[in-house]
Amino acid sequence: MIRKSIAVCLVSLAAFAVTSPAATAQQNETVKRTVLQKSEFPDKMTTVMVQIDIAPNATVPRHTHPGVEVIYVAEGAMDLAHDGEPVQHLKAGESGINPPGVIHSVTAGPRGVKLVSTYVVEKDKPMATPAP
Repeated sequence: MIRKSIAVCLVSLAAFAVTSPAATAQQNETVKRTVLQKSEFPDKMTTVMVQIDIAPNATVPRHTHPGVEVIYVAEGAMDLAHDGEPVQHLKAGESGINPPGVIHSVTAGPRGVKLVSTYVVEKDKPMATPAP
């Protein structure tokens, strides 16, 4: 039973990586994304809940989303940097938000960080786009 559950999780993760160019770019030794839920709702939008594990002191480069991202820090700590704004330090139990189209980056704390992010993004656009 456990093997079957693990296999289903791995297939789900692989499917997300294949179907999302942004996820593929972010799927490496320092960032791991696991889709927890996905729904084609509301109209012309997709709502996706993702667990994101970021290695200690790793940085997710500047990028944007074609919709809103709501972040909950489940474990660890991180710095969330929006262009033109002071850096926000978030720790376990705290939350943050990335408005649509706002350039931002994340740097994990010394013990790494585990996030649960919910995206409500335009249906036919990549989940994330690198920013200069």
